[in-house]
Amino acid sequence: MEQTTLTIKDNSANPGPLGLLAFGMTTVLLNLHNAGFYDMNSMILAMGIFYGGSAQIIAGILESKKNNSFGMTAFISYGFFWLSLVGIILMPKMNIFEGPSVGAMVAYLIMWGIFTSLFFIGTLKISKALQVVFGTLAVLFFLLALGDYTENSTIKTITGIEGIFCGASAIYAGVGTLLNEVYGRVVMPLGPINQ
Repeated sequence: MEQTTLTIKDNSANPGPLGLLAFGMTTVLLNLHNAGFYDMNSMILAMGIFYGGSAQIIAGILESKKNNSFGMTAFISYGFFWLSLVGIILMPKMNIFEGPSVGAMVAYLIMWGIFTSLFFIGTLKISKALQVVFGTLAVLFFLLALGDYTENSTIKTITGIEGIFCGASAIYAGVGTLLNEVYGRVVMPLGPINQ
């Protein structure tokens, strides 16, 4: 019996820009709050559920179809980060669970900082744009933990400004990936790493 080899070509769209934009826009909006521009409100929580959360999870699932383990794990993880953060904020308000202690919140943020630092190592083989995103995100998590631990308003404001930069870098990476693909040339440099 003769064997036939079938090759399937993946023509599906790149989910990376969706994931990066969902992360970036939600991060900017939350950190405008952290920097003191407005109070925590339903806009931030809705972005956390529907764009930062759900859209990143969808992007991560689509990355798995692209055989991109890094993108899949990152987008799904940070999508559920946003959903868990909204849960941490809303569950006490809805009298479902007691809110976390300062120590518990610090532990939560430090774990995400460690997770992100490990992912930063992966970006060293991908692009300079993602190095900026993951590097500033790791710093953001540790600053958030420090701000909660010390309850220092100046640290919280600095954290918000750093978070705005982090989110903006993700927006840049997402739009750059999209526009470079649309135009078929480098419109926005991302600094790919030659492997």
